[in-house]
Amino acid sequence: MPAIFHPFIHLLFLGIIALFPVVNPIGSALIILPYFAHLDKAEKRRAVNKITIYAFFICTVSLFAGHWILELFGISIPVIQLAGGIMISKMGWEFLSSDKQDDNPQDDLPDGIKPSGFDTIENKLFYPITFPITTGAGTISVLFTLSAHSASPDMKSYLINTGAILLSIIFMCVLIYIFYLNTKVLVAYLGSNGEKIFNRITSFLIFCVGLQIAFTGIKSLFNI
Repeated sequence: MPAIFHPFIHLLFLGIIALFPVVNPIGSALIILPYFAHLDKAEKRRAVNKITIYAFFICTVSLFAGHWILELFGISIPVIQLAGGIMISKMGWEFLSSDKQDDNPQDDLPDGIKPSGFDTIENKLFYPITFPITTGAGTISVLFTLSAHSASPDMKSYLINTGAILLSIIFMCVLIYIFYLNTKVLVAYLGSNGEKIFNRITSFLIFCVGLQIAFTGIKSLFNI
């Protein structure tokens, strides 16, 4: 394999592993399930299409605007890598050590929510279903960190790195589409125990990814 593809594959892997626990398409699908309770197949597909587009928009803006925001506040990339890596590791540790179980997704819905047809939930597709349930502050902060991690003075390297993260965003949006469209099947086959085990594994991976990003920031700061 050509050496040029090594950073691409590395960042693609980092992007997927870092985004999966904070987006959590499986857990989010269980949370938003009551919103889709009274939609027929066509209405549900239409709703999921909009949610996926909204999620891609939020993630893409966060990715490409992150670099400009760093320049605006005069923050160096190694500092963001270090701080972001610590934050990601902290989230992974909290997910890993938490014993909380969302046995009833309807508990997370606002009081009085009674899911019905598409017209009823259309104004809820962006808020709160897409933001913050699907792509919240955690997702945005991870993308800010990945944006800093992918920065490079060489334009070719920057395009390769950014392309890898963008592909990981597309991958996550595909997962959102699949899981949201098949929420009933997910509930039937996964069950609460299966979801808990899956979340533990991904939490450990996000903890390790956060450590790796923080270590990269430390090496840059001290020119190791």
